[in-house]
Amino acid sequence: MNNFLDRIAIDDEVCNGRPTIRGYRLTVQTVIEFLLAGTSEAELFQAYPSLEKEDLEACKQFTAHRIN
Repeated sequence: MNNFLDRIAIDDEVCNGRPTIRGYRLTVQTVIEFLLAGTSEAELFQAYPSLEKEDLEACKQFTAHRIN
């Protein structure tokens, strides 16, 4: 379950300390909001070429962990 820790970074110098994917300036919140709005994974991969399937899973796991 904690596999997301390898992919999610929290750094005060990047995006004001909001959780990001592998330190890129793409926040977990942005990815989750796109998914909740109905954006497909394929569309996300096209819009963010550096994004990987494991990143999406990490965002979901991180969000579930934070809610818990």
